[in-house]
Amino acid sequence: MSKRNKIIYWIATLWLALGMVATGYSQLSKEQEETDFTAHMGYPTYFLTILGIWKLLGAIAVLIPKFPLVKEWAYAGFFFVMTGAALSHMATGTMNNIFPSLLLLALTITSWYFRPADRKTISVNQ
Repeated sequence: MSKRNKIIYWIATLWLALGMVATGYSQLSKEQEETDFTAHMGYPTYFLTILGIWKLLGAIAVLIPKFPLVKEWAYAGFFFVMTGAALSHMATGTMNNIFPSLLLLALTITSWYFRPADRKTISVNQ
């Protein structure tokens, strides 16, 4: 892996983890703004607890060494959650709040694409 790719990976991964921890914490603490917005989008309040826990666990998974299969699941979960969030914003007409979802989606894809071989489930020897 080139130095450039390693830098891209770590920047994307650290920002992704920071974003997931921040939003996960916000969801777990059930701040009034968060619960109001969730209700406006038509989701039950307990959904915040589920999302918050999984975001925190996913952030840990992408940062710790080893466990490539767990990392794949975390990246997949982040992808589904962020695409679901973006589509929910589109469906409810809250397009002014779509940017964080799209940013975290872009960071998920970037981190996944540039991850080192030892963080992949299958590595190809070249």
